[in-house]
Amino acid sequence: EVKLSDTRAAALEAFNRAVLAIPDVEQCHMIAGSFDYLLKVRTRDIAAYREVLGERISSLPHVAHTSTHVS
Repeated sequence: EVKLSDTRAAALEAFNRAVLAIPDVEQCHMIAGSFDYLLKVRTRDIAAYREVLGERISSLPHVAHTSTHVS
């Protein structure tokens, strides 16, 4: 789950462009509700996921908060 700090059109466009550059993100869905985007991320293990989250996803434009559910 990704919550953005800004949901105006330019911010959404910037986030959408940037998230496409992360190969580990298999799906990206805009959500209406308590968060803004739902990402499906696939990595080789939890350590790789933590790296993708910390280095890539958390630094995407306008990301205010993330929440992870591992399956």
